[in-house]
Amino acid sequence: MTEAATVPTESFETSEPGKRPPELRLPRYLQAAAFIGFRRKTMRKARQRLGPVFSIDVPFFGRTVIISDPALVRTVFTASTEDLINVQPNLSRVFGPGSVFALDGKEHRNRRKLLAPPFHGQSIKNYEKVIEEETMRESANWPEGKEFRTLEPMNRITLNVILRTVFGADGAELDELREIIPPWVKLGSRMATLPLPPFNTTRYSPWGRLEIFREKFDRIVFTLIDKAEADPKLDERQDILALLLRSRYDDGTTMSRQDVSDELLTLLGAGHETTASSLGWAFERLRRHPDVLAKLVEEVDAGGSDFRQATILELQRARTVIDFSGRHVKAPKFDVGEWEIPHGYTVLVSIADLHENPEIFPHPERFDPYRFVESKPPTFAWLPFGGGTRRCIGAAFANTEMDVVLRTVLERFRIQTDDAPDEKVHHRGVAYTPKAGGRVVMYRRK
Repeated sequence: MTEAATVPTESFETSEPGKRPPELRLPRYLQAAAFIGFRRKTMRKARQRLGPVFSIDVPFFGRTVIISDPALVRTVFTASTEDLINVQPNLSRVFGPGSVFALDGKEHRNRRKLLAPPFHGQSIKNYEKVIEEETMRESANWPEGKEFRTLEPMNRITLNVILRTVFGADGAELDELREIIPPWVKLGSRMATLPLPPFNTTRYSPWGRLEIFREKFDRIVFTLIDKAEADPKLDERQDILALLLRSRYDDGTTMSRQDVSDELLTLLGAGHETTASSLGWAFERLRRHPDVLAKLVEEVDAGGSDFRQATILELQRARTVIDFSGRHVKAPKFDVGEWEIPHGYTVLVSIADLHENPEIFPHPERFDPYRFVESKPPTFAWLPFGGGTRRCIGAAFANTEMDVVLRTVLERFRIQTDDAPDEKVHHRGVAYTPKAGGRVVMYRRK
């Protein structure tokens, strides 16, 4: 067993209040190109040269402070919403103004309270059967003894799971959503971190195509809302749409139909691609780590799950899918340790740099699930779901989904291991995926 992950207790002393973080000294257009095209390499090199707090100036986010010191990350994630609000601009540009991404303060807290019940406790246990069914359905036609990409099958599994948990039973509307959501996710992911053009766009432009999709999505969802409201058994249904339609704010009001549609799009868009990406990385890693794979199979056959949970935690660390979590400085200034960050700046927590820090995770280049056996991840250094009041509300759901998919596959298939080179990291706009698609060779277990 390796040394457990710990967060160093030392941090920067507040000796000179009011200092500005050191700046990355490159022309703005070079910073933009590096941030968009080579972000991880650029951030890693900047951290090595400037330390765990430095500033950049890039389009979209503007003047931005990058932070990768756990003690200072704590300051960011525990800050008052009067000081820090959600990063601006954010994914509400894609999901709509009724999405939880668009809300701050009291509105954000109230919305999360409405959204929380489907993603905790018994609700998640109820979804395990759906996850297993979709995994078995998708894997029924996997090729045997022939290398194939796992990323696309994982995307189909996670999309079908979230569709069934959001809307309940299958139907023509869900078939239509299965057709339009994958290309929308691909396009939306690429457009999410690009500035809006300063001119009107045509319906044939990427922005226009997103608008066309949104019109189709709203039409389908409004039809499903009409059907749900006319359902005499609505009060008995456990799907997320039914729960949202029955939910009430403290003052007795309900979400508008458009807000429900925005929120469901958020769940569908953010609720499947990132999990699918992590699962693609899971197969990429297991192919190259026969000792980990053998331990997982032994545990599955014995009915256990502890090592599988540790493997999922390590996978989310070693192959970070979302590499930063952002905030926007609303207060006149925000102090982080010895540094003063002015109003209007963006603050980005560099999740990838935290996950690769050898002072927190010894030998971070190793894929080593044992580091999380009988050891919980450090709260402000292991952040695959972000942190603070904006931590991903579906984190428990995503971990359950990964656990059930891996268990189901390992019960039914034998994964062939070899010494193939690691797959390179591919940036899809929001998520980082295995470039070759998490390729493996499998055989059915007799």
